[in-house]
Amino acid sequence: MNYQAFAALYDTLMAEAPYDKWIDYMQRQLNKSNLVGIRVLDVGCGTGELLVRLNAEGAEVVGVDLSAEMLAIAKEKCEKADFSPLLIQQSMTSLEALGEFDVVTVFCDSLNYLESEQDVLDTFQSLYEQLKEDAVLLFDVHSVSKIEEGFIGHTFAEDAGEIAYIWTSFQGEHPNSVEHELTFFVQNEQNYYERMLELHKQRTYPIEQYRQWLAEVGFCDITIQADFTTETPSNNSERIFFCARKKSKGF
Repeated sequence: MNYQAFAALYDTLMAEAPYDKWIDYMQRQLNKSNLVGIRVLDVGCGTGELLVRLNAEGAEVVGVDLSAEMLAIAKEKCEKADFSPLLIQQSMTSLEALGEFDVVTVFCDSLNYLESEQDVLDTFQSLYEQLKEDAVLLFDVHSVSKIEEGFIGHTFAEDAGEIAYIWTSFQGEHPNSVEHELTFFVQNEQNYYERMLELHKQRTYPIEQYRQWLAEVGFCDITIQADFTTETPSNNSERIFFCARKKSKGF
């Protein structure tokens, strides 16, 4: 299955995604009821759902994604919402200088698609360089238990009428990694169903490993919470949230 086809299906598959909860989490971390005047770089922006919501909250947004097809849909979506943010096709591991931002976000477990430990470390360095002094990086990742117990060995399926899918998850080649094999059946104009295949690989790491990498790059005041709450992660947590501040020169 090509990225163009997957991008077209993405919003349907993500219809129940808790985008507003990501916005709420961000507001809590910034101690703001709105985001007016905040400059945000959303990395792994996909089809732009968070960009639209952030703009509605008054933020100035820039989006980055590796997929040109995703960005094309994001462009249309943002224009329909009457704004035209800068959208850039780049890898998060090696972002060019895009200016300085108050916040960089990497939500919806986008970081888990990085293939190696060095990719994660390079990404943290790349994101650090996009931030103003005392600005913050916000991101979430799958927990180790979510990968090992919530995905591996499980099969998920849904029939949504025009789109149906079977999603099977297998042990990946690395510790705490998973391969998602997705088979889609998409109804075409002739009312036949086309079969499409997609393979997604994700990898996560223990919380302390992420903390160590963030500190190595120069982040400080690292706050770690779980599952859109203010609670400390437990063995049963599924999504781990990190807030890390870029050190000021006088720190």
